[in-house]
Amino acid sequence: MHHRLYSMKEQIYEFLKTIPEGKVVTYGQIAQQLGNKHLARAVGNALHKNPDPESIPCHRVVNSRGEVSQAYAFGGNAAQRQRLEKEGIIFEPNGSVNLKKYGFFESRPEADS
Repeated sequence: MHHRLYSMKEQIYEFLKTIPEGKVVTYGQIAQQLGNKHLARAVGNALHKNPDPESIPCHRVVNSRGEVSQAYAFGGNAAQRQRLEKEGIIFEPNGSVNLKKYGFFESRPEADS
């Protein structure tokens, strides 16, 4: 069982490395990439245990409403927001990220087909 979880964590971390600066992805979208949209909580757990936040950009993961994590493990939600703003993401007045504008999948050409 641990081997499978380790493998899933590695898949999450590798996928996150493909998200460019200025883009975000949701927990559910990562879970869907892994083949099971119901694994969103497991994705969050893996991100909380990120072994290398400098090269695995877990700050680019938001919830399905575009909100930063209230439990961001690397300095709190203000630190996550600050990192995203440094990458050019502008937050809405309600504090969320516009997923249509900044979402990784929404901005890819194959998402339009």
